[in-house]
Amino acid sequence: MRPAATRLHIDAVHKAYGRRSVLRGIDFTVAAGTLAGVVGENGSGKSTLLRIAVGMLAPDRGTVRRLGTIGYCPQRSVINDMLTVAQHLRLFQVAHRLPDLQYAWELVDLLGFDAERRTRAGELSGGTRQKLNLALALMHDPPLLVLDEPYQGFDWDTHQRFWHLAGRLRSRGQAVVVVSHLLHDLHHFDTIHHLREGRLHAEAATR
Repeated sequence: MRPAATRLHIDAVHKAYGRRSVLRGIDFTVAAGTLAGVVGENGSGKSTLLRIAVGMLAPDRGTVRRLGTIGYCPQRSVINDMLTVAQHLRLFQVAHRLPDLQYAWELVDLLGFDAERRTRAGELSGGTRQKLNLALALMHDPPLLVLDEPYQGFDWDTHQRFWHLAGRLRSRGQAVVVVSHLLHDLHHFDTIHHLREGRLHAEAATR
């Protein structure tokens, strides 16, 4: 059996702000078809690691290799309060040069907010805004997904819908990284990594 392709490989990455060392030799590899969790307290360097992983920030030392396009769901939504859900999807369709919105609407249905197609984002609840934020990150079907606190504000039903979707993405061969200050439902993950004192510490996932 051929080994799964590596979608994200971070090797010996260091990052400091002035004299404050935030990342101190981070090694992190995520293969295709893997659901990886990264957990760390507020201020542990998660945001810095995320920005380096998706290419928004350069490390001081070390290398980052990505295979394929990235879907990035930031903790702060990228939506415009004046646009409807449908208008957001059309805008991102143009940005990603997608031939249609079939998969995007499938994601909307899977996350349970199809009834809000014509609702302006500014009128959506916090949880539904996060659903839209997540759908926009996934709609171009990238091989690597980096999700920052993706289920923030979700009710129980949407929480379950999220894990169903995450499992589906993994089974399709996509690499999914979930970053949070507190990981829920640890049994869903293939690998779990704790960010402490600038380093990642792997632990066995209980599947």
